[in-house]
Amino acid sequence: MIRLAKLSDAAAVADIYNYYIKETVITFEVEPVSAEQMRERIAKVLERKRWFVFEEDGIVVGYAYAGQWRERAAYKETVETSVYLDKNVTGKGIGTKLMSFLMGTLKKQGVHVIMAGMSIPNEPSAALHEKLGFKKVAHFEEVGNKFGRWIDVGSWQYIVE
Repeated sequence: MIRLAKLSDAAAVADIYNYYIKETVITFEVEPVSAEQMRERIAKVLERKRWFVFEEDGIVVGYAYAGQWRERAAYKETVETSVYLDKNVTGKGIGTKLMSFLMGTLKKQGVHVIMAGMSIPNEPSAALHEKLGFKKVAHFEEVGNKFGRWIDVGSWQYIVE
């Protein structure tokens, strides 16, 4: 079930995200986030109703949200999305369902461009976004350093019709 996130989801969302912080280069954050920090992040995004969770048997197993891509006024119809799943539920189509739902919501809200950034290589995320119509538009070499290695980042773009 996909639903709008609640502040009470913060601990579950932080648990999902912290795995990626501690074990992967998918996010460039290096310190785990607390439930309170995640609650603050969710609250900010919920002001525009752009944070959704996927529940399975009453447990949050994934989430997707859209924040502002850049802060300047001319970018107001452009957002950047993120999607994260519990490591035990990947490959089941949940990410596709979450992103499709989020994209539909963004279209109704008048968003014109949806951006997605990801570390490279990241075949699962690239495949998900490309399946949904995103196109790779940029590749930045060695812009992040995590776990003692340089990491490339790519940008994918979807123009809402």
